[in-house]
Amino acid sequence: MKRSVIEIDDELCDGCGQCATGCHESAIQIIEGKARLVGDSLCDGLGACVGDCPRGAITVVEREAKAYDEAAVIRRILPQGTATLAAHFRHLRDHGQDSWLAQGIEAAASAGVVVPGFDTPAAALGGSGRTPEVQARSRPATAPLTHAGCPGILSRSFTPAGPAPVPPVRSQAPGGQAGGMASRLDHWPVQLHLINPRAPYFRGADILVAADCTAYACGAFHQALLAGRKLVIACPKLDSGREVYVDKIRALVDESGAASITVAVMDVPCCGGLGRLVDEALAGASAAVPVSTVVVSSRGGSLTWL
Repeated sequence: MKRSVIEIDDELCDGCGQCATGCHESAIQIIEGKARLVGDSLCDGLGACVGDCPRGAITVVEREAKAYDEAAVIRRILPQGTATLAAHFRHLRDHGQDSWLAQGIEAAASAGVVVPGFDTPAAALGGSGRTPEVQARSRPATAPLTHAGCPGILSRSFTPAGPAPVPPVRSQAPGGQAGGMASRLDHWPVQLHLINPRAPYFRGADILVAADCTAYACGAFHQALLAGRKLVIACPKLDSGREVYVDKIRALVDESGAASITVAVMDVPCCGGLGRLVDEALAGASAAVPVSTVVVSSRGGSLTWL
């Protein structure tokens, strides 16, 4: 299967070992003075180790790799004690990897190990069967987000940028169109694999689940679709980790109490898979939210609301 895993540059790696220390899954070992990924199935592809490398030798890539095996990871890190297990479980929870978290808790319990605060998946996620409103009240609005590793996945909100400067005439696109429209993006990250669905800015928000190509096809994407909504993006045809997407969309409803979901797709058959992912996620959610769909034309970017 094709999925995200880390890649280590031998020439840049100096064998300092900081990445191995930061890898909760023990997927990295220092062998003959170099960091090595000892097994694809042990790497969750979330890139926590990227920010631990002072040499910039680690990147996250998409390639053919064995499926991630959470049970194997648990067996590997059990000897390191409950503190390491707790760090691993927090890592999965903070990245919205609920399915892997449940598998890990079950694997640890099967080995006779119970981690305080992670006795069950429901306990780890703040309780089962509660409404999103109760779940949201159980967490302080200013609760800090835990983060380790890759700066690209650090959840943060900010004031949208002002209008882009108008470029020189020589760099203007055909037809004389230039910059000048303000961005409506006010949070980061936006890729569905990278977001933390429990980030404060998602609480009670209107969510825009957009196919990757929509922002390129629709010139008014920021004004017509993104304004007033929190954005997550995905490609239903090319992205791996479908079960992760379902978990995260469901968490946006169950954990963050999303007010509504708008699904933006292109007018090509494969893009319809994004709507099916949202439907699957909501079918298992504890609350109902209104869902609308907008189709972006691949010939001119016109919008059709369904």
